[in-house]
Amino acid sequence: MTRVATVLERIVCACGRLAAWAGVALVLVTMADVVTREFTQSSWGTLRSFSEWQQNAFGSTKLQELEWHLHTILFLLCLGWAYVKGAHVRIDVLREQFSERARSWIEISGILLFLLPFTGLVVWFGLDFTASSLAQHESSASAGGLGHRWIIKAILPAGLFLLMLAGIARLLSCIAQLTGSNMGRAADRDR
Repeated sequence: MTRVATVLERIVCACGRLAAWAGVALVLVTMADVVTREFTQSSWGTLRSFSEWQQNAFGSTKLQELEWHLHTILFLLCLGWAYVKGAHVRIDVLREQFSERARSWIEISGILLFLLPFTGLVVWFGLDFTASSLAQHESSASAGGLGHRWIIKAILPAGLFLLMLAGIARLLSCIAQLTGSNMGRAADRDR
């Protein structure tokens, strides 16, 4: 069980680390959008020309939609990573009063009753949501917006699938801990 949990955690963490680069792209796109809007009135001809080129090539609408898409990628694909690393919100005031065994039982209950059913439903319906968008060749409602809306819609089931994998890994870790077969996993020592 612990080996499977470790493999799942590695997959989720690798995807999270890769998706975290969307944060860098988000900052750069936001800066480009804001700065080039300000350059339209510049007294420097080069800056004004650059701003005009950017507005003609991309437009502010495309850049703003790209910002939203990058934020979505960053959030959804890093959810599972945050869960694996224990960076998600917990009610620590109550949690700290319980024994390690009780915490494991609460974690197992939460995973089985809430996390897995919810992520399973979102992945199931999210795939249909994405397929429908692809079939309709859906694009932005804005005239100057981005096309291929199915790509960003595919991030929803992908991100929740990674969260599901993280939940399964944590579930296996908790079961291993309760049965005594945990053998001091590094991931549990990091928590």
